[in-house]
Order: sequence, then C-alpha cells, then structure tokens
Amino acid sequence: MKAYLGIFVVLFLAPVLVALAEHRLGGAESNSWWSARRDSAELAPDPRHVREAVVQVYAARAWGWRGALGVHTWIAVKPTEGDSYTRYEVIGWAVRRGSPAVRALEGIPDAHWFGSPPQVLLDLRGADAERVLQEIGQVASAYPYPDSYRIWPGPNSNTFVAHVAREVGGMRVDLPPTAVGKDFLPGGRILAYAPSGTGLQLSLLGMFGVLVAAEEGVEVNLLGLTVGIDLSPLAIKLPGIGRFGFG
Repeated sequence: MKAYLGIFVVLFLAPVLVALAEHRLGGAESNSWWSARRDSAELAPDPRHVREAVVQVYAARAWGWRGALGVHTWIAVKPTEGDSYTRYEVIGWAVRRGSPAVRALEGIPDAHWFGSPPQVLLDLRGADAERVLQEIGQVASAYPYPDSYRIWPGPNSNTFVAHVAREVGGMRVDLPPTAVGKDFLPGGRILAYAPSGTGLQLSLLGMFGVLVAAEEGVEVNLLGLTVGIDLSPLAIKLPGIGRFGFG
C-alpha cells in the first residue's frame, strides 16, 4: 500500500504541486483577462502569401488558475486560395451564456489565449490539409455535446479537439498531457481510438484510463491527470508540467 501511495505522490501529486507553485510565482493571475494579449503569435502562414490549404491544431495555457494544470486547444483551417482562417473551438463562458458549445468563426488562427502563447501541435499543408478540411467541419457540426461544457473531467475544449481528431482520419495529433478532458470519451464509451488514430485507449468517464499508441506512447489517466512516456522522441509526460524530454 505504501509503495502505491509513493508512486501516486511522485508521479501525480508532486508534479501538480510544482505546476501550481510555478504558476503562482510566475504571476500568471496578476493580469486582467480583458487586457491580456489576443494578438497573433505569428505561427500561422499568412494567407496572402500561402495559397495552399492549411490545417493546424494549437494549445495554449488556460486563463487563470486553470492554466497551472491545463491548456485550451483549438483547430484552425484555411482552404486552398482562402483569404482567412476559421477557428473551431469550444469555449466554456460562451456555453454558460447560452451560446452553442462549438464556435466556428473567422479569426486569428494563432492568437495568444488571454496572454498565453500558443504551441503548434499539428501542421498540415496542401493536399494533406485539403483531405481533412471538409471532414473537420462536418464532425464539428455533429459534436455530441452542442450545449454542454464542464471543466473537469469533460466535456470541454480538449474533449472537442480530441473527438474531432479521432473521427477525422489523417490528423494524427498528439495532444499534450495538460489537455485535461481529452480522455473523456463521448457517449459514455469505454474503448476508443487514441486522438492520433495510431492506437487505442480505455477510459472510464475521463477519470481513469490507459492509452497506448504509436504517436502518444503510453499514458495513464488518473482523476483526469495524465502520466506517460513517449518513445518518439523520448519524453516523460507529467500532469501540470507537460511533456519533459527531447523534441
């Protein structure tokens, strides 16, 4: 029993405490959300110069205390010869105000998320992007939680992106361990493909589960927190901290 408790403390509790302390000391909550940066991080190709289709998936630390442990993820797409991007994402405050959970609006694809710089998780161009672009819109419009949002364990913004990735073949996106809610399987399913489509995962309401896939590696989910190891490239995945290793 003591051995199991020690494993829990080292792998789950300690990283969470470190992430919370780092978030607090970093003063991440000192800024007002209405004055936080929402401008482009200059990661997306300029549609005025890049005329081929583009599909990108982004992640950025969530606003406020949630940013200590989790990220917000979204999908940005631009069709061939398109002059702008459409962002697909789920936003909690919009649902609470009575708006649909899924937003599919023209916008800045790589905007800072209320001060947090985004990270590119997937970047498809040309024919690869064109193959999945239309299907992304179809899957997003049929999202099984059109009026629901729950920070933990889901369904939330990461549940949405993971669902789209599972349903759209060819995305192969590896969502970070800080994407809390990615393991919440719609419809109460217990078994599903991993978001990358390169393996399988077993999950009980997003609270307990195991994932094994070529893209993600091996992940263990406990109370919505993810611990794992990735072999390509080698890295350890820790709750709150994220991916720690190479590449």
